[in-house]
Amino acid sequence: MLAAMKKSKTQLSMREIFGQNLRRARRLKDISQEELALRSELSRTYVSEVERGIRNVSIDNMDILSHALGISLSELVNPEMFAAIQGHLD
Repeated sequence: MLAAMKKSKTQLSMREIFGQNLRRARRLKDISQEELALRSELSRTYVSEVERGIRNVSIDNMDILSHALGISLSELVNPEMFAAIQGHLD
């Protein structure tokens, strides 16, 4: 039963999906982490940790980051949003 509850290695958490999509969107717009941090009034370290999926980001900060990039929050939580370019921007 416990084994069935464990997440598979390939299944990403929503935090990881958001982080990967944030990084890909930022890179597509040719914006540095520092610039995104300035636009969102968050620290660069925080942005880095969110992108790497190690920071548990609040819904409020997700919204702030999406607005700072000019992209909808729904796009940043969509697991399929950047699937076609996966690997090229990572």
